[in-house]
Amino acid sequence: MDRIGLNQARFGPGFISGTIFTGGFNSVTRGHVIDCSMEKSEEQGKSVNECMMKGCDEKAINPCDCGFKICRECYLDCLSSKGGGHCPGCKELILMVIRFAALGLFLAWRIRHPNREAMWLWGMSVTCEVWFAFSWLLDQLPKLCPVNRITDLSVLKDRYESPNLRNPKGRSDLPGIDVFVSTADPEKEPPLVTANTILSILAVDYPVEKLACYLSDDGGALLTFEALAETASFARTWVPFCRKHSIEPRNPEVYFGQKKDFLKNKVRLDFVRERRRVKREYDEFKVRINSLPESIRRRSDAYNAHEELRAKKKQMEMGGNLAEPLKVVKGIWMSDGSHWPGTWSSAEPDHSRGDHAGIIQAMLAPPNSEPVYGSEADAENLIDSTEVDIRLPMLVYVSREKRPGYDHNKKAGAMNALVRTSAIMSNGPFILNLDCDHYIHNSLALREGMCFMLDRGGDRICYVQFPQRFEGIDPSDRYANHNTVFFDVSMRAYDGLQGPMYVGTGCIFRRIALYGFSPPRATEHHGWFGSRKFKLLLRKKAKEPNPEEIALPVGGYEEDNDDLDIESLLLPKRFGNSTSLAASIPVAEYQGRLLQDLQGKGNQGRPAGSLAVPREPLDAATVAEAISVISCFYEDRTEWGKRVGWIYGSVTEDVVTGYRMHNRGWRSIYCVTKKDAFRGTAPINLTDRLHQVLRWATGSVEIFFSKNNALFASRRMKFLQRVAYLNVGLYPFTSMFLIVYCFLPALSLFSGQFIVQSLNVTFLVLLLLVSLSLCMLALLEIKWSGITLHDWWRNEQFWLIGGTSAHPAAVLQGLLKVIAGVDISFTLTSKSATPDDAEDEFADLYIVKWSFLMLPPITIMMINMIAIAVGSARTLYSPFPEWSKLLGGVFFSFWVLCHLYPFAKGLMGRSGRVPTIVYVWSGLLSITISLLWINISPPTGGHQGLRFEFP
Repeated sequence: MDRIGLNQARFGPGFISGTIFTGGFNSVTRGHVIDCSMEKSEEQGKSVNECMMKGCDEKAINPCDCGFKICRECYLDCLSSKGGGHCPGCKELILMVIRFAALGLFLAWRIRHPNREAMWLWGMSVTCEVWFAFSWLLDQLPKLCPVNRITDLSVLKDRYESPNLRNPKGRSDLPGIDVFVSTADPEKEPPLVTANTILSILAVDYPVEKLACYLSDDGGALLTFEALAETASFARTWVPFCRKHSIEPRNPEVYFGQKKDFLKNKVRLDFVRERRRVKREYDEFKVRINSLPESIRRRSDAYNAHEELRAKKKQMEMGGNLAEPLKVVKGIWMSDGSHWPGTWSSAEPDHSRGDHAGIIQAMLAPPNSEPVYGSEADAENLIDSTEVDIRLPMLVYVSREKRPGYDHNKKAGAMNALVRTSAIMSNGPFILNLDCDHYIHNSLALREGMCFMLDRGGDRICYVQFPQRFEGIDPSDRYANHNTVFFDVSMRAYDGLQGPMYVGTGCIFRRIALYGFSPPRATEHHGWFGSRKFKLLLRKKAKEPNPEEIALPVGGYEEDNDDLDIESLLLPKRFGNSTSLAASIPVAEYQGRLLQDLQGKGNQGRPAGSLAVPREPLDAATVAEAISVISCFYEDRTEWGKRVGWIYGSVTEDVVTGYRMHNRGWRSIYCVTKKDAFRGTAPINLTDRLHQVLRWATGSVEIFFSKNNALFASRRMKFLQRVAYLNVGLYPFTSMFLIVYCFLPALSLFSGQFIVQSLNVTFLVLLLLVSLSLCMLALLEIKWSGITLHDWWRNEQFWLIGGTSAHPAAVLQGLLKVIAGVDISFTLTSKSATPDDAEDEFADLYIVKWSFLMLPPITIMMINMIAIAVGSARTLYSPFPEWSKLLGGVFFSFWVLCHLYPFAKGLMGRSGRVPTIVYVWSGLLSITISLLWINISPPTGGHQGLRFEFP
């Protein structure tokens, strides 16, 4: 029996996602059920019933509590002395217990054996070591159950896009997805980068009529608006070309920039000719996009000059004094000769970044429900599209209204405006959000995510998070920009708990989870949200009268109409006063349900084929309603940003939003596809990277001092999930102990003392055991996650770099906000455009831009280098040299300097030139420390001070 046949025989049709547990505790023993069909090892291709040991195809059992699937014979071999004496699935747990025990013994010995000669040095070191052990425990506990998942897209297609009795035409029964793309400043986020992201979305492999793309322009710039219009025009050529020839990736800049054989796996004779035509058209498209700023400026200058002439003519006709200066507003003009309602470069009233009207423009209208095929190639059609569906998804430009005196809540406010607008215009039950520089690299990514949302138990999933992958990073990844340890180790581990955290982009949400509802079949409800009374009220407010099609599952609960009328008065407090928005909520809930036979409860699911219906066309009334919900005052006295939508009050609104969902009992999924689902860019410059880490760490400090602290989580959040979120709020505080610990080796060398009174055998053995257990744990994580040793080491280095620079600044800023109410603002991270010259691809890496964040690491490096010289000189010229203390201090100083090596290299620039500020600080620190040392410990031999003798 083939693989799909085996799945259907065991579970029935439609189970399309799979889970394997790759180490640590067994998730099944903690209440997690393996509920998916495609459970297998990606490396070994094992079926669910086979032993996971290489070379063995015997029937697997679960003989150990860790849940590792292994046959009896292999298990007995592993337990023997030849096999190591333990189960293969328990390695990580064993190592964690060993390291925990080693840490306990080490700290116990350190506390019981103080250094009487330098109690201050001993006390500081022990305090730091205790905190490091605690933070390590917080980091390791959530890693007990790492998970890998796979999907079967063929089952998804058979289940939702094949003809059946209720859907004889085989129209797509997949739910709709609204894609959000956010941008704020076309100067820092080049329009060409945003345009390529939009094109990759429009060309994604998902039913066209079920897809809608919304671009949020929080800057209200005409440049972004006209760039999107150009993008919509070019998409009429690019999207059919991608569909016809199965182009990957569907970002034209990346596709045409590939240095591989583009003829591979392309058998159509017309491919080369059409590719050449589309490439030429794309080059012209880039020229048009890049020339838009100048075009807008020249057009506006011409219109403004014309307006000035008209004003002067009118002044003459009125008999005014021509010598008097005439003030004419310098506006920004659209191509149709009207004023742009958004922001102007002159920042006039009603036309500045914080004061402009709301704008909505549908660049591409909703497509027809039936395929539309093109025509043969001619002067207007670059490709032969007679066999290609040329429909395009709906594309909408949105710029929310902004007025002085309102807190617009930055990106979170923009995302909530998109939630409301999309609910009225398309109302997809699922939402994908992307940054403007994160494009869809795998055209099947949306289908991969929907496999989990539509699988058994998928109605309890609030979001599916994809890992972030980056391009344009230097090959050595000097500043750990790939973040592989977080995305491939920590996030996989969280997936075995209640789910991974939301990291801001590349995430598919369930719309009703964003609305603040609790998951279905919850043991308790939180307030009015999620209650049956509220669901009944929404059913009453819905547009469609047929309860079988849109009714929320209320379990037979009925309420008196008078009670419902009273409750209806509370509806605007939650969602605002838009009746269209309120009516869209039960529709979105219904369309996001599982199929009835998958759910197992007919009254809870939706029948097959119920979504294979055409979408209603947009009309003027709908667009007007969408405009009203993006007004700056719409959220006043509502739950938006408090419980509904993206949560306000933190610079890391993504983590807080995901935390709130997990706290209500939802779970999330981590979807790692074989081919990267999304790719983006990351700042490779040292200063930009430090400021990025500063923003993240500051958000974590805000979370710790807020009600979103995991210590206050509800009973619905699992214990280890709570530990994971607690670690998110606590990790910046480790920087205070880390800075002290980085200075300890220098203080030891300056004073001639050490953290222990003597380097005896017990101390060295315990230190070696702690270090070896850490290395073994790292190697195990490297093995099951698939990262490299280089990635792990780069993460360790930047952990110290960030911990001595950005993290302490974040703690200070967070405390200032909590104690003094000082608001925190961050500049938008610039997105670099694709370079034309390959030699300049990493030019930004070598740019040295001074930042106050660089001061602590520079100070640490200088002091440790000076301390090594001072300690070595003292020991060499001492009549009784203490080599053990010197070696101990030099070893730890060398450990600090090795971790700071990428930081020091970043200060050198491309050709080794050191910034002047480094020389200045080096000289000042050297002189200060030398004078301080002379005063504290003057030279011995009867001299009371320095004496200089000249010949």
